[in-house]
Amino acid sequence: MSAEAVAQYLQANPQFFEQYADLLAEIFVPHPHGGRTISLSERQMLTLRDKNKQLERKLAELLAFGEENDAISEKMHRLSVGLIAAETFQAVIHLLNFHLRDDFAIPHVALRLWDKPAGVDDLPEFTAVSEELQVFAETLTKPYCGSTSGFGTASWFGEHAEHIRSQALIALRNGGGTIGMIALGSEDVQRFYADMGTLYLERLGELVSAALARVTHSAL
Repeated sequence: MSAEAVAQYLQANPQFFEQYADLLAEIFVPHPHGGRTISLSERQMLTLRDKNKQLERKLAELLAFGEENDAISEKMHRLSVGLIAAETFQAVIHLLNFHLRDDFAIPHVALRLWDKPAGVDDLPEFTAVSEELQVFAETLTKPYCGSTSGFGTASWFGEHAEHIRSQALIALRNGGGTIGMIALGSEDVQRFYADMGTLYLERLGELVSAALARVTHSAL
């Protein structure tokens, strides 16, 4: 009989070992880590221990992810409270930069808004943006994460532009229309990568959009 036939027979006839119970004590198999043979029951115990260790590692990973998400949620809450309390455009920009750089450890933050209100002094946030980039922001269904190549957004980071290796671009919207974009930059190529989760970046965009819509026409 082939090994496959034996395995199929035992699976189809679990009562076999009830009829030949003594056989279990007489069967010895190789130790999974080599060196000696062990009984079938001992091998089964080792297999169960290995499975338990795998489950423990997975549980530890889930707990770590949960703790990380709790920490991010707490930071988002602090940012939300600050943005709600902000009453002017400058206050919103200051809070955004402070929390993203100091709380979230994002080294470079840049914001661009398409429409400059009348009577507003020249501010970096209202620097003209190409039509191509505005169209790109309009098509974003979720934040873009990856390289800065081909976007022209690296210049938004000023003197640090040539050192930026990864970025996240988040469209800002109000009433269904795109009003601007946030760029987050890092010298670490893996800080913002193509397949990373973007849930919190999406929430950040919604928070900032709401705050800016409220204060953009306030006294600047």
